[in-house]
Amino acid sequence: MQEVRTDELTGTTAIVAPGRATRPVVFANSSSVPSAPPPDCPFCPGHESMTPPEVARKGGGAADTPGWQVRVVPNLYPIVDGGRDGLGAHEVIVSSPAHDRQLDALSLDAATAVFVMMRDRAAHHLDAGLTYAAPFVNSGRPSGASIEHPHAQLVALSFVPPLVDTLLARFARAGRDLVVDNIDAAADRACLVRKAGAVSWCPPGGSTPYVVRIALPTAGPCFDRSTHADLEHFTEAVQDALARLHATLGDIAYNVVVHSAPRADRRPFHWWADVTPRVGVYGGFELGTGVWVNPVAPEHAAATLRDTQP
Repeated sequence: MQEVRTDELTGTTAIVAPGRATRPVVFANSSSVPSAPPPDCPFCPGHESMTPPEVARKGGGAADTPGWQVRVVPNLYPIVDGGRDGLGAHEVIVSSPAHDRQLDALSLDAATAVFVMMRDRAAHHLDAGLTYAAPFVNSGRPSGASIEHPHAQLVALSFVPPLVDTLLARFARAGRDLVVDNIDAAADRACLVRKAGAVSWCPPGGSTPYVVRIALPTAGPCFDRSTHADLEHFTEAVQDALARLHATLGDIAYNVVVHSAPRADRRPFHWWADVTPRVGVYGGFELGTGVWVNPVAPEHAAATLRDTQP
């Protein structure tokens, strides 16, 4: 039975249509398993000269030499840069020296170091006068990644993106914390996946199959002002979600997208992240209407993930 739902946090409309899952093709072949490291991988240790000069690192060694645990370099093909257009900065955070260790395969300390570096680089660019910082992870070719070596990215902008302004407006109109509301709605619909430090859940109005939302119940508006303890709890939940998704769906590509507020905006907000496995197939209907079709009811997705042993 189909049901029209609205994601009350984002305003997205979705039709939950479980019958669509009986179509011959519902999930794309979207493996994110790294192959053996190619000899020309620019993110592997020993190849530091293949990237632009690094701007930050965690770990030992001199700049642009091996010894690092996390390494940050300007993106060689930036969405924006600090040149003549002055639109912002685009950086790559190389998550690990290991070519074949995605976020959920790292130790908690090593994975937390990645998100701490993302926080610190966001803070660096905002302190320097940019307006908004967008941290995200693309893993696997269908996610938008062009290099398979595990990495995250940060795009800092000189303007507030329209979607961010829309989310801030929704919070302001509501007059309450929409993330907390979303957690409560997820609990009412049995959509919670995990509640320990950070909460993870399948949003009841989720627009794509098996998307997992993660938030700290008492987080502030800005990711770049998170404490180390908060990021450790958050990282643990991200790793848990990815492990459950991989155990359930196989070697899928995925995105981790952090939704944060601009520092200068005084409207209320509560930062969170969405972990989106790239398994859904969408087409002309979605593109033509802005209405998503989700063939896996979020309640079913959450129950499956809860029952999965990571």
